[in-house]
Amino acid sequence: MHRIELKSLLADRAVGTPSGRVVRALSERGALSATQIAHITGLAKSTVSMTLSELRKSGIVVEGPSLERGASVGRPATVLTLNPQAGTCVGVLIGLGQARVIVADVSHAIIADTVTELDPDFSPEQAAEETRRMIKQTYAEHSMPLCGLLGVGVAVAGPVNPIDGRMQRASVVPTWAGIDIRTVFGPVLQRPILVDNESNCAALAEMMWGAAIGYEDFVLFKIDMGVGGAIVSGGRVLTGIAGSAGEFGHMTVDPDGPLCRCGNRGCLELYASFKTPLQHASKRFDRPMTMDDVIVLAKEGDVGCRRLIEDTATAAGRGLGMIGTILNPGLIVIGGRMALAGDLLMTPLAASFEKHTLVKRSDVSGPARTELTIGKFTENDSCMGAVGLVLRHHGRLA
Repeated sequence: MHRIELKSLLADRAVGTPSGRVVRALSERGALSATQIAHITGLAKSTVSMTLSELRKSGIVVEGPSLERGASVGRPATVLTLNPQAGTCVGVLIGLGQARVIVADVSHAIIADTVTELDPDFSPEQAAEETRRMIKQTYAEHSMPLCGLLGVGVAVAGPVNPIDGRMQRASVVPTWAGIDIRTVFGPVLQRPILVDNESNCAALAEMMWGAAIGYEDFVLFKIDMGVGGAIVSGGRVLTGIAGSAGEFGHMTVDPDGPLCRCGNRGCLELYASFKTPLQHASKRFDRPMTMDDVIVLAKEGDVGCRRLIEDTATAAGRGLGMIGTILNPGLIVIGGRMALAGDLLMTPLAASFEKHTLVKRSDVSGPARTELTIGKFTENDSCMGAVGLVLRHHGRLA
């Protein structure tokens, strides 16, 4: 398989060529029909047909399962993908006390998803070495050559400065503040490294494979032990000048409120995350409780657990009301582990959002209303998005 040729077609210098545009579209979107490729790339159908013929002969593009046309007449549309053997990519999530690695091929098929525990005060260098070990082990277990690895995406718990690649205010792993992940992981993994905030990566995953497929503009809002988020505009995640765009959890909602871990007072995260409610639940049941424990008990009818979820949802809805007033998005995707609560969370959340945002549902017709929906990924959204960093951000793979 021509991996070197694939890398050259994914590079910025190839973006103007028909082959480069077709390969990029397939890398970003996965399986597509020739008609879809023509629409996405803006190329004439005849040019797409000729280019696909050349790419298939070279083994870079192969046929995938046919697209069903439903009740319409005619044969199902043939779809094309990048050849799974043409290359692989890795997504890494560095979290609190653990590292997660997902391996996928360039056709978007997931090959492996593994998690390992890390020491509480692990250093960037230790994380890089553990990631190298996990990747090497996974590739050996699946009999895959490491030479096929095109790049590694890394999701981290903190804003990443898009100018110099350094982490900002890394509160989950505070010793990482100011670290350029690329300079630490690159020499160890010997591959191009792409890095972004975990919520930005989660938004990328939802846009590529989840609840935001087909949306060019939307907001991701994560409710977990913290509160995070991302803003997507024109199909691109907005980072802001220093990487802190979408840090919704640190909007000040009460300047005289409690001190937040970020150093400010009264941040939304203090009221809309599930950290404090979980402490209340643990005290009430006289044992350590997890979010899953509270959600299960709430679904079984426990009034106290239901109230903890409802109060969190109401506070989150107030914050979303401000976001809705400022951005007026067509779609808000709710992520994070609290999304597993389903309607127990979404019903009071939607009511609170409606109460505090400027434009009410009764003011506009259906197509102009903001839609709130639960994300597809709750277990591995950020790590999946780290895979997406490699599939979409091609310039650094040259």
